[in-house]
Amino acid sequence: MVEPRRVELSGAETSKASRTYWDSAAEEYLAEHGEFLGDDRFIWSPEGVDEAAAQLLGPVQGKRVLEVGCGAAQCSRWLVGQGANVVAFDISVEQLRVGRELDRRTGSVVRTVAADAVAIPFKDNGFDVACSAFGALPFVADAEAALGEIARILKPGGLLVFSVTHPIRWSMPDDPTPAGLRITQSYFDRTPYVEVDSDGTPIYAEHHRTTGDWIRALTTAGFVIDDLLEPEWPAGNHNVWGGWGPDRGRLVPGTAIWSAHKPQL
Repeated sequence: MVEPRRVELSGAETSKASRTYWDSAAEEYLAEHGEFLGDDRFIWSPEGVDEAAAQLLGPVQGKRVLEVGCGAAQCSRWLVGQGANVVAFDISVEQLRVGRELDRRTGSVVRTVAADAVAIPFKDNGFDVACSAFGALPFVADAEAALGEIARILKPGGLLVFSVTHPIRWSMPDDPTPAGLRITQSYFDRTPYVEVDSDGTPIYAEHHRTTGDWIRALTTAGFVIDDLLEPEWPAGNHNVWGGWGPDRGRLVPGTAIWSAHKPQL
């Protein structure tokens, strides 16, 4: 029996919960969302923002790209197809194993490693681009530390683009129907959402940050913010994904896609 709570967690507890959840849910997640995500597409959000059309990363051919919290590495597989030199990591070994199955299915191999976003195992100034589509950053206790690590591995002038749950969503119930269009939680309550098992052990954790929190975390890490995309729900997308869906998505944003760069020296 899984019980949801709002409780404080340490960084170590958060990492352990994330590893536990994604190791257990990797196959189920792919079965539920695999058709929408594709095996080798770069989908930024449940709204269906597709990098092939959005071009938020710009031309990537020949660039060294790091995907942060890659899951089964669908986005990285697309980047490889565009001629990028890609490395990807995720905290879940099981997600990476599922990614190997997709490699075999598509014939496109992605180099992946198991790692935590607050301790990225790559050298300083090694990448031109870092990207993350709902990977890692919503699930770390210390966003400043994770963004600092990303800034460290990016070359001067390097680009970071990542998508997370839009902060306004945290004030509403996780209900995509019109009934979910109500405020039930303080927008300013940063207490993370946690699921625990029957023994009270955290097995899932997601952290809330306000828009201002993200701005401060990015600038503290040394980034210059270039853009914030709040995608509208497109006509024809009838997909329902947790709290995302067309009824609510037409009225309030569900996703925030941040673009920023590391300044030149």
